[in-house]
Amino acid sequence: MERNIYLHTVPLTQAVETLKAALDREALVGREDVDTQDAAGRVLAGPVFARYSSPTFHSAAMDGIAVRAKETFAAREGSPVRLRLGQGYAPVNTGHPLPAGFDAVVMIENVVQEGEDTVALEAPAFPMQHVRRIGEDIVATELLMPQGRRISAYDLGALLSAGIWQVEAFEPVRLAFIPTGDEVLDFMQRPEPKAGQVVESNSVMLCALARSWGLEARRVPPVPDNLEALEAAARQALDSDAHIVVIGAGSSAGSKDYTRTVMERVGRVLVHGVAAMPGKPSLLGVAQNGKLLVGAPGYPVSAVICFEELVRPLAAWLGRFDAPERAGLDVELTRKVPSKLGTEEFVRLAVGRVGQRWVATPLARGAGMITTLTRAQAMTRVPEQLEGLEAGATVRAELLAPMAELDRTLVIVGSHDNTLDLLANELMGLAEPVRMSSTHVGSMGGINALKGGLALCAGAHLFDPETGDFNFPFLAKYVPDQDITTVNLAIRHQGLILAKGNPKFIKGVADLAREDVRFINRQRGAGTRILLDHHLKTAGIKPEQVCGYDKEEFTHMAVAVNVLTGAADCGLGIYAAAKALDLDFVELARERYDLLIPTRFLDDPRIAALLAMVRSPEFQAKIRGLGGYETNLTGQIMRPGMGLEG
Repeated sequence: MERNIYLHTVPLTQAVETLKAALDREALVGREDVDTQDAAGRVLAGPVFARYSSPTFHSAAMDGIAVRAKETFAAREGSPVRLRLGQGYAPVNTGHPLPAGFDAVVMIENVVQEGEDTVALEAPAFPMQHVRRIGEDIVATELLMPQGRRISAYDLGALLSAGIWQVEAFEPVRLAFIPTGDEVLDFMQRPEPKAGQVVESNSVMLCALARSWGLEARRVPPVPDNLEALEAAARQALDSDAHIVVIGAGSSAGSKDYTRTVMERVGRVLVHGVAAMPGKPSLLGVAQNGKLLVGAPGYPVSAVICFEELVRPLAAWLGRFDAPERAGLDVELTRKVPSKLGTEEFVRLAVGRVGQRWVATPLARGAGMITTLTRAQAMTRVPEQLEGLEAGATVRAELLAPMAELDRTLVIVGSHDNTLDLLANELMGLAEPVRMSSTHVGSMGGINALKGGLALCAGAHLFDPETGDFNFPFLAKYVPDQDITTVNLAIRHQGLILAKGNPKFIKGVADLAREDVRFINRQRGAGTRILLDHHLKTAGIKPEQVCGYDKEEFTHMAVAVNVLTGAADCGLGIYAAAKALDLDFVELARERYDLLIPTRFLDDPRIAALLAMVRSPEFQAKIRGLGGYETNLTGQIMRPGMGLEG
């Protein structure tokens, strides 16, 4: 079938300006009267002038007595002026009208009551002392608020005080989202996806994002990849009160990507493809009735970039409010970020404080990896004129999380283990929660992070065949100048993760050389990869004899999922991963998984919370509950030569 090929991409800012020039904002977004009490967040379509003054009378600003100031001028300490009730003074409370004939208020603390109707003052009052004058806050007929102001909660009080019961405001910008695709299942039906199917979630995520900006947003059930059905859904949305109609997915160049065709049937396409990654396939256009048309990519990260960089500024412009801006922070990258010239790239980051430095670990950049959205605490941009960012570079990051959360984030870099997920959850349950940012780059990657001062802690399980010891030989070789405290997290069981029932009858490492066995490996530098190489060498098997040796995953669970789905027949990993997915397991080794902590950070509250949790009997029981773990050394400080027995 014919494909939609887009060859000319434009910068994001140019795309936005192109649509601003094509849209008639005045005709598209109308005006309406809104009851003041319901107007928070709305944008004034015209000026507001006060009907009442505030206050509308001279009023007492303090509890005390109202007096005539000139009658108190002679008052001195030790030589008081005495006043009689009704003639020389009148009692008042805060907010009371100032009685006729009086022009000042004396606080009750400065009044000496000498009798039932006589008071003494030892200090003079001046005219209008402690008196709120008529119109002191608001004067009737004056401009209270100009057009274009977005009404705050505080503004509501001022409006009502000035006698404004209704305001003229621009309509709220309304957005309709149409998810598409034969493969997507409506989450409202609580489906169980089969091979080739996915649960539709972009519509809910993006509508919630739009609502956070002040838009009204709604979705419709998914529409299949049928040109007529999609066109009908688009026309129905355009006939509604929505100002923006978004078609989700189908914006790229596939044979069933109908979004561009539909947009051209109901309007005209002005942008197809932006110079951004992710987000390149984004579409922008104008419908025949003047409404904004958007084709959002189907991959979630791409769709978010489309919404944040295109829909948000256009919606803010339509609604006459400022697009919300994120706070910024200078961070130091823990690893290199390659990029493509001519394309602005968005990289999500895990951020935490290490000593006095803010460090950021780039997360995976796959456009379909929705967990990078949930794990990210910040985002940085690689400008289109750069080919990437070097490790150690300081870049400006846009914060996606509050500073308080970043400051209590525990940065762990290194080998993956299922106990880290358990640990992350338990730390967040503390009275003073600690958020754990765990980056899986392998044991050697963790040691390199410690070497560069880019982590508070590293997870490692490196076995040295020559000494029979764990981690210490590698610390001595790669970070000899650092004082590092090594604390055991657990002893774990490593082995071959196999399909349920072991249909290939795999019994050990020797079977990895069989032509009918497909293997899934861990990344270079991972302790599991080093363990595999040791066993292959012992068995006399060369890496090139193993089918799949060059296919890599970064976590034990990812290895297990490959086996579960049939993408591989086996992989080396921990028993807990096999147990979690009900897979078979052939044990090869017991190994020590340690936490490597620079000694200077032991007093850091985040590390203190980590160690307290690891040493608690309750947490250790939960580790054992995962299966394939021993906790007889858990929480202990390890020394060279202790091996597995302590």
